Amino acid sequence: MRTTIDHWLTSPWRRSGAAVLAGALPVFAFPAPSLWWFAYVALVPWMLLARSAPTGRRAAYDGWCGGFGYLVAVHHWLLPSLHVFIFLIAASLGALWAPWGWLVRRFLGGPSSPVRRTAALLVLPSAWLAVELVRSWQGLGGPWGMLGSSQWQVGPALRLASVGGVWLLSFLVVAVNVAAAVLLSVREARIPAVASLVATAAATSAAWVWAPRPDVDGRVRIAVVQPGIVDGQDSAEKRFAREERLTRQLAGQGADLVVWGESSVGFDLDDRPDLARRIGALSRATGADVLVNVDARRADRPGIYKSSVLVGPDGPTGDRYDKMRLVPFGEYIPARSLLGWVTSMGKAAGEDRRRGSEQVVMNVGHGLRVGPLVCFETAFPDMSRHLTEDGADVLLGQSSTSSFQHSWAPEQHASLAALRAAETGRPMVHATLTGVSAVYGPEGDRLGPWLGTDTSGARMYEVPLAHGTTPYVRYGDWPVHGALLVLAALCATEGVRTLRLRRSGPEPLAPPARTVHESPARPGR
Repeated sequence: MRTTIDHWLTSPWRRSGAAVLAGALPVFAFPAPSLWWFAYVALVPWMLLARSAPTGRRAAYDGWCGGFGYLVAVHHWLLPSLHVFIFLIAASLGALWAPWGWLVRRFLGGPSSPVRRTAALLVLPSAWLAVELVRSWQGLGGPWGMLGSSQWQVGPALRLASVGGVWLLSFLVVAVNVAAAVLLSVREARIPAVASLVATAAATSAAWVWAPRPDVDGRVRIAVVQPGIVDGQDSAEKRFAREERLTRQLAGQGADLVVWGESSVGFDLDDRPDLARRIGALSRATGADVLVNVDARRADRPGIYKSSVLVGPDGPTGDRYDKMRLVPFGEYIPARSLLGWVTSMGKAAGEDRRRGSEQVVMNVGHGLRVGPLVCFETAFPDMSRHLTEDGADVLLGQSSTSSFQHSWAPEQHASLAALRAAETGRPMVHATLTGVSAVYGPEGDRLGPWLGTDTSGARMYEVPLAHGTTPYVRYGDWPVHGALLVLAALCATEGVRTLRLRRSGPEPLAPPARTVHESPARPGR
């Protein structure tokens, strides 16, 4: 059977296709399927394929093709918006996994060596983290689909997130996959593989016991208003009217804050003081400030901004956060002079949005300080960490996934808030226009039901408050720094090894032969 498979894979095209499919497998660990346990074995077929590559170059191709499959699968819901461009992006970024494929063959292929197999348990997860670090740059699409984020509903994993963020989860998930691949393919290295699995379990248990748990020291009532789909002419006015009606239903319920979703107001409030007065009236009726999100051209400066704006009983309070990290192609076109043609093929931004310059923590009264994030900014762990350091008691994500209603995107997006809450030890509210809206406690546990994509309504949530500092907030992205040190040590070791081989040179197989003209004392004479 194995001989048949090896023969079938001798075709470069068939092998590349197999790598694409193998790289796509982890998508089933993410919402909506949410088979979180599958993440711990999903990379095994990909690694076994790269391990069996006849050359290092072919293993790099296997890594590249697998990376292409991974990115297309995790972002497949963007296909209606980007069309063929999603394949071009995936092909470009998939190259980041080429060195990872080469390293898989380097450490798991060839003659068995306990030292090399043990090193693989550090090197391969570290190389994976390096890939996630590079592609997490906002200009390359941001950290959507990080492997560790598939563990958003697993209690022990959320405890680990409070220690090392989603980075630590990705590292451990890849390490378990490496151990599983070794167990299946290398009989002589099964003891180190089993030892690594035991070590992972021990680390999880230690984090469960040692990591400080958030101490709940208060509660607030936060309401989420989700209007649902509003289409047709004058949709911005109709959406506002529905949000207004839903918010009035919250009167008398003791709300401390009311949160509307991204682009919930389609007009600049300085240009539309009538809307500002209507929101102020809602604040008086509910007894709480209302956090709206304005997606409009600014009156006081050029360009279109997406801004979280806090409105109190007397109108806008002056607290405003302008979105800093914009969605490539969705909110701006990188190098528009070269890539502007993309707008004719999908739903790419016709005009670039403008960026904000700094994060903002808002005081909404009742002693409550909140840190807003807009749309896919909730995917960036550093942004929620900085808001926590600046004193935010609650993290707020305002989002709109109305363009992707019938895909996996709304549930994937809502799940990210669980990780941000667990990392920071702060509750997080994820409020959307059209679903999925969700609220999580300071340990990443879900509070109350989700508001799905078929829901139009307002819901009040009892949100526990907790303070203190998690290890992740205190020490930051230390798993990434550790991974880079491992890779630096690997490069140094390989460099020294190569230098020694060059200096020593190849040893002669036999003494040089003499001719009749040579003598031992004077060779060549």
